[in-house]
Amino acid sequence: MSETFDLIVKGGIVVSHAGRAEADIGIRDGKFAQMGDLSRASAGEVIDAKGLHVLPGVIDSQVHFREPGLEWKEDLESGSRAAIMGGVVCVFEMPNTNPSTITPDLMADKVARGRDRMHCDFAFYAGATKENPHLLAEMEQMEGCCGVKVFMGASTGDLLVDDDEGVAAVLAAIKRRAAFHSEDEFRLADRRGLARRGDWTSHEEVRDATAAMMSTERLVRLARAAGKRIHVLHISTAEEMAFLAAHRDVASVEVTPQHLTLEAPDAYERLKAYAQMNPPIRSAAHRAGLWRGVEQGVADVIGSDHAPHTIEEKSKPYPQSPSGMPGVQTLVPLMLDHVNAGRLTLERFVDLTSHGVQRIFGLAGKGRIAAGYDADLTLVDMKAVRTIDESWLASRCAWSPFTGQTVKGWPMATIVRGRAVMREDELLTPSTGAPARFMETLAPA
Repeated sequence: MSETFDLIVKGGIVVSHAGRAEADIGIRDGKFAQMGDLSRASAGEVIDAKGLHVLPGVIDSQVHFREPGLEWKEDLESGSRAAIMGGVVCVFEMPNTNPSTITPDLMADKVARGRDRMHCDFAFYAGATKENPHLLAEMEQMEGCCGVKVFMGASTGDLLVDDDEGVAAVLAAIKRRAAFHSEDEFRLADRRGLARRGDWTSHEEVRDATAAMMSTERLVRLARAAGKRIHVLHISTAEEMAFLAAHRDVASVEVTPQHLTLEAPDAYERLKAYAQMNPPIRSAAHRAGLWRGVEQGVADVIGSDHAPHTIEEKSKPYPQSPSGMPGVQTLVPLMLDHVNAGRLTLERFVDLTSHGVQRIFGLAGKGRIAAGYDADLTLVDMKAVRTIDESWLASRCAWSPFTGQTVKGWPMATIVRGRAVMREDELLTPSTGAPARFMETLAPA
């Protein structure tokens, strides 16, 4: 009698811990059940993946979906819809909402908002302030929490923790790996007068490479003193990448598609406010340094830092224009284009977007194509040539700095826990997003 599965993904080139090979994947009860030749098996649904590469589901470990309080820019539904349209199966969402996610009640509220409403699975960061270290130990153990986020450079509300004493207090309070926006607030404050009205090329001067390096050096020193693990978000300088290569025992590293793709001054001259983000897009020399970090294995993960603002907000003159750009939907096509250009292998892409996230954050049963893991898959056509068009974008902000760019490589299907939620640019099913689980916070049986 032949085996029966809920879903078989048939005939694709599977890219996994075992390399790449043509294989079928059998899924049962939302989990990977069997890989190999399943030609004699039957299933309730079969997806023909012939000619496609079948990847572990892409995880975006840094997004800002703006809910609660800023829903005119984005909300959990629209942001997660953009995620699955771009091939992303799970997101880690940031705490700088209104109110900020700085108490257990506010964390529980976010999880409740996301459950069965977001189209992808999710986790939320607890936001650190100078006043809430006593709450962080409880928050980092809550369902759906991926860890603590610390802003060392200017942010919204009360999320800024700029001094060594504040960072040390946060590190002393927690056990899990904390994520940091690493720019030195004191240097940023000193340099704000360098902003030239209406001149976005001055953004990189205000938030210069020295501000990033100063902060990251301080952060590593504090982490070592505390004996704690840190995750340094959106590295933007060649110097930081070289420095962090010598501190891999305590520090993991994120890069973004924007910093790997755009460069100054061209991006500012061409895109103006649409190229403005923190830390800034920098010179070709810094971009080359980031790519060296990818090649040498220093970078652990790629996160989009999806941070939408409305066109009206972005139309303000610099420096009144807000920093941030959408990116969760364009992460996969941009990086596949880099794969096709020979800048990294498809296996390295998988490591940066699935295996690396599972390893760094301790995801439980997610992030790999392996028996017993959540059946999350991103199916891509490496030969598809498409132009990123506004009509394709699902984010509420309705723009991208990459609109009009032609890429080679495209997400063709997104499967979350055994359910196809996107195929060929179409949303398929009602939202059934659920909190991701983490090995450090598994509830006792």
